[in-house]
Amino acid sequence: MATPTTDQAPGHTGRLTMYTTTWCGFCRRLKSQLAREGIEMAEVDIEKVPEAADYVMSVNGGNQTVPTVVIETPDAGRVVLTNPSAKEVKRLLGA
Repeated sequence: MATPTTDQAPGHTGRLTMYTTTWCGFCRRLKSQLAREGIEMAEVDIEKVPEAADYVMSVNGGNQTVPTVVIETPDAGRVVLTNPSAKEVKRLLGA
């Protein structure tokens, strides 16, 4: 279940940023689904960027839960989702 928040992500560089790890199956699946839809993203590996891991923990109750997705929208502002579906991401982006 995705959990929206309004916290700010450090280093957020575009409309969609996905915090991942290389071994996360849910991350690979979501990246693949978004790529098929032509949705671009900035990807941040939380195992390589300590500040990203801290951010992910701050919005997930102390857990390094990935994928954590940050979406910048004109209507809702900054939205943070944990393990969202591609359909939910697409809806929020207005694609």
